[in-house]
Amino acid sequence: MRLLTLNCHSWIEENQIEKMKIIAKEIKEKGYDLIALQEVNQSIGAKIVSKNIKEDNFALVLLKELKDLGCGEYNMTWDFSHIGYDKYEEGVSIITKHKIEEEKSFFITKGEDKNFWKTRKIIGTTITINDKLMDFYSCHLGWWKDEEEPFKDQVDRLVGHVRKGRLTLLMGDFNNNAFVRDEGYDYLIKKGFYDTFFMAKERDKGVTVKGKIAGWSSNEQDLRLDLILSNKRMNVKYSKVIFNGENKPVVSDHYGVEIEVEGF
Repeated sequence: MRLLTLNCHSWIEENQIEKMKIIAKEIKEKGYDLIALQEVNQSIGAKIVSKNIKEDNFALVLLKELKDLGCGEYNMTWDFSHIGYDKYEEGVSIITKHKIEEEKSFFITKGEDKNFWKTRKIIGTTITINDKLMDFYSCHLGWWKDEEEPFKDQVDRLVGHVRKGRLTLLMGDFNNNAFVRDEGYDYLIKKGFYDTFFMAKERDKGVTVKGKIAGWSSNEQDLRLDLILSNKRMNVKYSKVIFNGENKPVVSDHYGVEIEVEGF
């Protein structure tokens, strides 16, 4: 089972279409079972094509590119959290080549005002791989020291949706540096999750952000914000940072994380 998570910073990037094509090409080459995307934007004024998805929804455009590459088996789900940059509906998405058995989305912030940029929503899907039901969540959380929308509260709400006994993976941008102790990352792990980075037989340094980006305007450190966590131990063959200029070209202000899990 191959998985990818990426905060794609969509429609904010220069040369966006070219970068989207790089992502699509990599999905085709790797044949990921599931991709979790964050900062998946669509224009407020764009035409609705299905449910709440509009014609320039980044995940939808990516899906069309995949079909053009001969990967027509992929499908998507998406929901939006808040208005971004005064012109986008910013959300999270999951793309998978497996049948979606169930999907859901829910707020993890105490506020649900979509005009407030700190409002956060999670999207989840249930899929079956080799007769095993698994839950996946695409996550984009807030910051540890945020007084308006505390990170602890967001994690507590998220964990409240995790079904006991069901293999569950949390994938995404957690906005908490995993290199820092006794803050958001450790709080997540204490909730009963295992980091696939440390379960991996082969791994790199794990750095997914370098320098200053939106939300980290004063940053001068290497950060590991983007994670794939599991509520059960798994046999992880590798965990690699991707789209970092070394392992494929940079496509976003975040790098992605890909893993391969054996035994599925």
